[in-house]
Amino acid sequence: MELLSPAGDFAALNAAIMNGADSVYLGIVGFNLRAHHGNFQVKDLKDAVKRCHDSNVKLYVCTNTIMKDKDIENLKKVMPHIKSADADAIIASDMGALSVARENSVKVHMSVQANISNLEALKLYKELGVNRAILSRELSLNEIKLIKNKSPIEVEVFVHGAMCLAVSGRCFLSSYFHDKSANCGECLQPCRREWKLVPQDGLKTENEYLEIDHTQEDGYHLLSPRDICMVEYLPELIESGIDAFKIEGRSRAADYVATVTRVYREAIDTYLNRNWGVNENWISDLKKVYNRGFDTGFYFKSPYKTSEYNQSTHMKKDIALISNYYSHVSAAELILHDDLDLGDELIITGPTTGSITLKAESMQINGENVVKAFKGERVAVHVKDKVRRNDIVYKRIKKDVSK
Repeated sequence: MELLSPAGDFAALNAAIMNGADSVYLGIVGFNLRAHHGNFQVKDLKDAVKRCHDSNVKLYVCTNTIMKDKDIENLKKVMPHIKSADADAIIASDMGALSVARENSVKVHMSVQANISNLEALKLYKELGVNRAILSRELSLNEIKLIKNKSPIEVEVFVHGAMCLAVSGRCFLSSYFHDKSANCGECLQPCRREWKLVPQDGLKTENEYLEIDHTQEDGYHLLSPRDICMVEYLPELIESGIDAFKIEGRSRAADYVATVTRVYREAIDTYLNRNWGVNENWISDLKKVYNRGFDTGFYFKSPYKTSEYNQSTHMKKDIALISNYYSHVSAAELILHDDLDLGDELIITGPTTGSITLKAESMQINGENVVKAFKGERVAVHVKDKVRRNDIVYKRIKKDVSK
């Protein structure tokens, strides 16, 4: 099975590659469902593909918005560049986009936005030249097994990341409130705000209108589902024959991509090595990065738990820039704009570096060992993996949950 990771920029792309992704998917400006977040320019594609292929990793390009005629005409101009860059496939939801890809001999994966929920649809897509389908998120694992058992093409499913209240992401809330279409990549996520539901049909208690119970764990976040997290159930997914496991998160930072990719890579390899057992560190590491709490989506039951905003156990604080790296002693020089203590957990990210997490186990200033360095100072920190000038250094800090 294939582990597919997201990339919103080159840092995330390299983080995915370095942490065990078999494939990476990215969006190009104007054609994907993350219009307000990191996207690649068409001119970046050859570089992105080369970085992936040099590491034996595949690259897929998202062209999965709903498309009008003007969008199709623009796609016709871009598709030859996708082809010449040697991308492994596009991800599409529109039949017109499928047609354009076929004319350019580009492989096609049908997006989850196509809401593919049955075997007959897969048979038809096979006739149309589609190579893979990302199945609807609303399917249970048993339904996926039945489809996969007879599917004429590869099937892919989401295993981790944000869930949308709408059916396979087809939502009109953002259009209604902000005139920004989720189906064209402009969603402003009004569903993630707090809501209050009061019926206006005359139903009353003794003193007030009957209201939904807001005393539960997540209060007023009525429309905000928890993130899906299936790392504990990978054996069931693998044994079902699913071809690709997809991580959601093209709007997430490189350290998120690195952490989630690494955890799922370790989990998959643990199962394949016939040594399965859920590692407690997997869940704790996933909780350290951005998340809205975890659930299993529709795999085993209809999800009902809602979520507040970010429920990560840790936060990251920008504290330094890399000014130099000395490979002969495996040390990086940091220019601090915040204090740093020996033992602090650091995250270093950059377009080529990707994302590296380490502890500051050895620090020196002017050749002298120190246990603390202060804002404005230059400090050398032992860093085993190569980092680059102007890489950003974050300090990971445990949140105070008592407040």
